[in-house]
Amino acid sequence: MEKLFLERLKTLKILYAEDEEGIRENVAASLRYYVKEVIEAENGKMALELYETKHPDIVITDILMPLMNGIDLVKQIRKKDQTTPIVIISAHTDKEYLLNVVNLHLEHYVIKPVTFNDIMMVLSQCLKRICQSHAIVYELPCGYRYDFDHKHLFFEEEEIHLNKKEIVFLELLLHNKHRVVSYEELQEFVWQDSVMTDSALRSLVRNLRKKLPRDFITNLSGVGYRFEMC
Repeated sequence: MEKLFLERLKTLKILYAEDEEGIRENVAASLRYYVKEVIEAENGKMALELYETKHPDIVITDILMPLMNGIDLVKQIRKKDQTTPIVIISAHTDKEYLLNVVNLHLEHYVIKPVTFNDIMMVLSQCLKRICQSHAIVYELPCGYRYDFDHKHLFFEEEEIHLNKKEIVFLELLLHNKHRVVSYEELQEFVWQDSVMTDSALRSLVRNLRKKLPRDFITNLSGVGYRFEMC
């Protein structure tokens, strides 16, 4: 598999809703080989609560579940979020179910039983959608913008040079803007096989803050960094 594809998968957080424990555990275990985190829910109500608190990058759900079914779950999510990729995995192929989901802007509808190829196809398709939803050019406050495709940071019309680690650091924070990115994640994705020292991390952040308004990047002592959208 393409290395860049696998690296990008490792930044993703997936919410997976399925009431059948055996199926949920098997699919979740397969997903965990490739993505950063899989959040499991055994019914639609739990899934909606987790969606609102965990801010997943992708939602995968069954249809028939207790308390809230998958269709109602998707409808609730789509009331406020039109961009997060949503995939339905179901045993149902009849028109009634398909008509119920046709206008919900689904990324894919997968028929059980789910195969490894199904999972990789879904992840690939969702990743493409996520890259598109980041709008290629990500508008930041105060006249700044970041071009994900070309790895360029701009202030108004002026390009600001970033080195490789600054690019990875900034993208990691932008992809996870709803939460603090831990020191462990910075080690894994920014430094990779090298050792991340405290001085090296402080130097990277200090240099990046010179290129952005200082309060864009904030530190939670002992935990990590996050990007503040003002």
